[in-house]
Amino acid sequence: MSAIKTWKLIAKSLEQHIPVLLLYVLESKGSSPGRQGFFMAVNTNEEMEGSIGGGIMEHKFVEKAKNSLELLLLPRPADRNDGGPGSEIRKQVHDKSAAKDQSGMICSGEQTILFYPVKERDLPVIRNIISSLEENKNGMLVLSPEGIQFDFSVPEKDFEYSFQSEDAWLYKEKTGHKNQLFIIGGGHCALALSQLIRSMDFYIRVYDERKDLKTMLENETAHEKYFVNDYAVLKDVIPSGQNNYVVIMTTGYRTDDIALRALLEKNFKYLGLLGSKSKIENMLEDYRREGIKDELLQRIYTPIGLPINSQTPEEIAVSIAAEIIGVKNGSSKIQEPGTK
Repeated sequence: MSAIKTWKLIAKSLEQHIPVLLLYVLESKGSSPGRQGFFMAVNTNEEMEGSIGGGIMEHKFVEKAKNSLELLLLPRPADRNDGGPGSEIRKQVHDKSAAKDQSGMICSGEQTILFYPVKERDLPVIRNIISSLEENKNGMLVLSPEGIQFDFSVPEKDFEYSFQSEDAWLYKEKTGHKNQLFIIGGGHCALALSQLIRSMDFYIRVYDERKDLKTMLENETAHEKYFVNDYAVLKDVIPSGQNNYVVIMTTGYRTDDIALRALLEKNFKYLGLLGSKSKIENMLEDYRREGIKDELLQRIYTPIGLPINSQTPEEIAVSIAAEIIGVKNGSSKIQEPGTK
């Protein structure tokens, strides 16, 4: 997880008394390559972790960071105890026609970047952030003119940013995994999907009925694995949530049916069902005959995944992951559920 690596570089730098700078994207608009919450660290040993979007803009900021780090190494008057240059907020406009703050990129959009020389007094806060991430817990990062703060409480929103002036601004972010993926069925496709999506800010849970299933035992990328006696229990196990994504990929019609019925009336950001088009059409037609409301059935993404003629478990995982990411990021190219 790159976030842990970045915070660990900052912690190591502070422990070794090596000046280090934090670059953080506080806000992004339009097609900016560096999205809100992207961040990186650079120290005087020219060690780097993380990213604020790449390209010429990131290169320019890394060079600026190196120049500032050189200033941090210069002797300071004995009466100066502020730790050197202070924080700075810079706006970058990715448009060469912009009157000012041009980034050198032409992808359009804007991003606002915090440039913060991390202080040794921040080390306990950094260690708390690392501890929270290692334990797969959520917390709240707060950045402001006062520096870095961290709280183990979990904010309702993923991001909040307000700016009045260089001396009056506030950024809050929910740290840790912002999205939850629940995979029902632990076979080969589930194993491939777990391996692929682990690096995409998803906390992964896998459920299966078969206690001796080899692919479940081999799945080391899922954060949690559960063996259940009956998929019907998922109704009481998996909560609704706009950051919750569910993929049903069990061994066949009967178990798919049990799992889907258990979850159908819950509200998820994404509910996908793997299976052949004919099998799924028969299942949904049975539901309609039973009187299940069509508005519930229209929530289901099925057949699951982007139509790329996937064959292997790995290819199927790519198609599903791409669809999930498209839904998460609000892509206009992803079909609405129930329209395939």
